[in-house]
Amino acid sequence: MSGRLANKVAIVTGAAQGIGRAYALELAKAGAKVSISDVVEPVETVAAIKEIGGEAIGVVADITSNESLEKMVSATKNAFGRADILVNNAALFGALRMGSYDTLSEDEWDRVMKVNVRGTWQTIKAVVPLMKQSGGGKIINISSATVFKGTAMLLHYVTSKGAIVALTRSIARELSDSNICVNAIAPGLVASANVKNHADWTKVMDSVIATRAIKRESVPEDILGALIFFASDDCNFITGQTLVVDGGVVMH
Repeated sequence: MSGRLANKVAIVTGAAQGIGRAYALELAKAGAKVSISDVVEPVETVAAIKEIGGEAIGVVADITSNESLEKMVSATKNAFGRADILVNNAALFGALRMGSYDTLSEDEWDRVMKVNVRGTWQTIKAVVPLMKQSGGGKIINISSATVFKGTAMLLHYVTSKGAIVALTRSIARELSDSNICVNAIAPGLVASANVKNHADWTKVMDSVIATRAIKRESVPEDILGALIFFASDDCNFITGQTLVVDGGVVMH
């Protein structure tokens, strides 16, 4: 497919459904070949991309397993020969329940940090060698706008996404000599299917909208412009940055 990302290869984690699927589809529409991974078989996302004339493969991968990630990278290389874009979307959120800091269990805290923070680092570590072989690339980490305002009753999640901002800044410096730009997107609460089907998030949606300058629900399509910008050559001189896409709750 032709487009801004023609001849590029993108890896998107956590893309079997929801916002991750929207990311993968938009990258394909922009011309990229897409390697889609998730802990479940992402057959529907692969089929959706092929339906619009794009190229995609699906890989079952656990971002907290180095062996699993190595298989994902190998599959990508075997199918497409390179990796130019990595979208670190896989994270725990939809299944989490709101609760005060003193009711969180240590196991739940560790589970969120393992996937959301350690998994992002492990994925970068696995993909960067192939990206270097390809001459450089773009890494896009997914944080959350809630980091910049604080949200009660979600301490483990908010903390994990704050760590993604710090990780983005630090690894951007480490990879700068490899022609790899590392940036992050921080969406507000998005009315995805998982959010709409979750009692905790539907209860707070109206109060979130009330704090926005643009007073409506956020949908996955609202984030796609930022995604393609960070994936493209338009941001070749931008690294270590976090772009908030939340309808104007956070302004800085």
